[in-house]
Amino acid sequence: MEGAGKHYGILLALSLAIISGALPCCSSQTTRKFQFNIEWKKVTRLCTTKQLLTVNGEYPGPTIAVHEGDNVEIKVKNQIAQNTTLHWHGIRQLRTGWADGPAYVTQCPIRGGQSYTYRFTVTDQRGTLLWHAHYAWQRASVYGALIIYPRIPYPFSRPISAEIPIVFDEVEKRMMLTGAGPNSSDAYTMNGLPGPLYPCSNQDTFIQTVEYGKTYMLRIINAALADELFFAVAKHTMTVVEVDAVYTKPFTTTSIMIAPGQTTTVLMTANQVPDSTGMFVMAARPYLTSVFPFNNSTTIGFFRYKNAKTRTGKPPVDLSSLKLHNLPAMEDNAFATKFSDKIKSLASPQYPCNVPQTIDKRVITTISLNLQDCPENKTCSGYKGKSFFASMNNQSFVRPSISILESYYKNLTTKSFSADFPEKPPNSFDYTGGDPLTQNMNTEFGTKLIVVPYGTNVEIVLQDTSFLNLENHPIHVHGHNFFIVGSGFGNFNEAKDPKRYNLVDPPERNTVAVPGGGWAAIRIKADNPGVWFIHCHLEQHTSWGLATGFIVQNGQGPSQSMLPPPQDLPPC
Repeated sequence: MEGAGKHYGILLALSLAIISGALPCCSSQTTRKFQFNIEWKKVTRLCTTKQLLTVNGEYPGPTIAVHEGDNVEIKVKNQIAQNTTLHWHGIRQLRTGWADGPAYVTQCPIRGGQSYTYRFTVTDQRGTLLWHAHYAWQRASVYGALIIYPRIPYPFSRPISAEIPIVFDEVEKRMMLTGAGPNSSDAYTMNGLPGPLYPCSNQDTFIQTVEYGKTYMLRIINAALADELFFAVAKHTMTVVEVDAVYTKPFTTTSIMIAPGQTTTVLMTANQVPDSTGMFVMAARPYLTSVFPFNNSTTIGFFRYKNAKTRTGKPPVDLSSLKLHNLPAMEDNAFATKFSDKIKSLASPQYPCNVPQTIDKRVITTISLNLQDCPENKTCSGYKGKSFFASMNNQSFVRPSISILESYYKNLTTKSFSADFPEKPPNSFDYTGGDPLTQNMNTEFGTKLIVVPYGTNVEIVLQDTSFLNLENHPIHVHGHNFFIVGSGFGNFNEAKDPKRYNLVDPPERNTVAVPGGGWAAIRIKADNPGVWFIHCHLEQHTSWGLATGFIVQNGQGPSQSMLPPPQDLPPC
């Protein structure tokens, strides 16, 4: 299949969605309006036909294309029996937390047959983001690209001939009913297409035509449920120019590593001479940091050179000898670390790096997997007959039955949340060493949040632990970008490590890949009043409770205060 049009794919799939932009359905001055219908669609992939949850019958879902400064209205009509919500991943939602989307955090879900219109303004943001469902495991198939075009030209000089764009798997029911670990996905896909390395998928292969000598912008999105990915194009290099909708200092690389919830925009020049097929393979495979079951397969697509002297113009028939040039091995931790270390903010006069130079509060939190003793009269299918959970500072997050934001805004007397999230681990130990299975890995359950005044400079140190497994954790913060001022392996040293922070041009992101067996320190200017979710973007970890939230109190005057809730806010 040619180009990146509307493709459909299987539910149990990670999709590297290399996307073409879709225009808004209509506009009035600076307001862009979209209609999203949540509906089931029969899809055939990997020799099987299944019902897939979609938006407007499309998989991946429609691309939202807007401009910096636009007002955006997205009317979501829920046409299925289940609840749903949608999240605009990376949009800051300044004062409009009602439109952020995580169920029971900023809103109650949209019930079957009901509608809700998400309204927000794109303020001082431009680049590649994504949107996805934020209820249960629906984002396995309900997702798409969110492209923000800048008001002024890109800060790089190469002319762009075309913009081209990347998403995963559902295992929640078995996990939550029995406490078992995750299954692996059936396939990875590129734009909803698995590619010829999978059964029944020769025709379901993404192929993009390019012209020799021209430069293309690849907007790469990882909307996977559970896998960090390596991505490369055979014999071509890529120049990274933006991550998470923030411009970076450009650097050249043969491959990228991208975590779930992250985006990476690269420039690629078609400057190689193809073989008789006229094609070069592009490929993605998982970056392995976990002992849990995973899919060790690879999804591939092709760049087809236009006007190349070829015998076939089709992908090679014999794939057994296919060489995946530039693609790192699945356990190439050295490449992943080196790649992440190269990402720096552009830090130019026009696009400054506003990292807080001092902090008002430092929160040090462990991010852990847990083994919970099985309750009496229940069967648990986790390790040693226990249940898997996850936690931050030994607090496993429980979503209440009402919206935290609505409770907070209306000052309701409720026990649904409290403001006493522990700002340090309850016990100090060798977080990344020792035999984890000899320790007590039970956790506590609750809805404890961090509360800060408007304008607070907050540093959060995210410390991985060896409980069950040393593993990378992509941690996403809603409502704010942050600066990754430091990271390392082993245990964070509060006396020594801050001295090595980068306070000049650290990367600015909304999702940080905390190194397995290590830590990452992020700094946030808490200047967006509301309630904001913080969670691991590996969906099974969030469902196990690896999450918290923080409340930013109103500041002085209307411009530093939350807007009132919309009239059509769904009730619980």
